[in-house]
Amino acid sequence: MTRVFADLGAFRACVGETLGTSGWVAIEQDRIDRFADATGDHQWIHVDPERAAHGPFGAPIAHGYLSLSLLPALVGQIYRIERLRMSINYGLNRVRFPSPVPVGSRVRVTTRLQSAEDAGDGVTAVLLSTMEIDGGAKPACVAETVSRYHPLT
Repeated sequence: MTRVFADLGAFRACVGETLGTSGWVAIEQDRIDRFADATGDHQWIHVDPERAAHGPFGAPIAHGYLSLSLLPALVGQIYRIERLRMSINYGLNRVRFPSPVPVGSRVRVTTRLQSAEDAGDGVTAVLLSTMEIDGGAKPACVAETVSRYHPLT
């Protein structure tokens, strides 16, 4: 269920809190292949199932940046802020890929609001998102993202 904040003030009041967890998303070979086509990264470990079956992970794995690229959609399931003129991805402070995501896996994200500071007419928020693999011992991705939110005026 999506957590809805009435405005930026209500959102800022949650600094230090875990905002929630997304639903699961399947990582299938077709998604990996489409990401490879979009980025030009056709390394065999991602797109050649026969060769990858004999590689270090026993199957194709998702690109780390594919995992990272899923964050906006998955975090969008977790929360929404009302009364915004716009929100933008401002950048990343830190990203790590502790565990590969094998084809056929499911992943989901849990997000914590680390900080929310005034920035001009809006707020700059730092969020810590951890992507887990269903049944996995380590996260697929841990990312500290930075977003800018601008309220309706």
